[in-house]
Amino acid sequence: MELADEAATASLAASLARALRPGMVILLCGDLGAGKTTLVRALLHALGYAGRVKSPTYALVEQYEASGLHLRHFDLYRFRDATEWEAAGFRDEFNGSNVCLIEWPEKAQGLLPQEDIAIVFEILPHSRNAVISAHTTIGKKCLRNL
Repeated sequence: MELADEAATASLAASLARALRPGMVILLCGDLGAGKTTLVRALLHALGYAGRVKSPTYALVEQYEASGLHLRHFDLYRFRDATEWEAAGFRDEFNGSNVCLIEWPEKAQGLLPQEDIAIVFEILPHSRNAVISAHTTIGKKCLRNL
């Protein structure tokens, strides 16, 4: 799906926000500046969150509540190896009720729970491309509703 500009990313985020269910795990992949945090920010605003949405690059995780959902936004960019995932104690956040949005999931490869949806962003010369795939029953249902 081509995302011509930030408004197109916001539109995708709004569609995703309407289809989210508690407990979902969404992986966000792509190079720096590809649109991962922009999508999360737009998704939270589409859910009615009015506060500041910041990149969790240094905090590693930011917590939000919006539209009755508990959201966790992870950024694993600073991880040097997958063992840091275990040391950070994040496993408890994947409790079946939190919606977990994970940037740079490859930094914890093999340790994350099965993702419901993966979104891979690609930087194009004048836009972005987002390839969305579903990997579970709930993810496939969400994707059909986008």
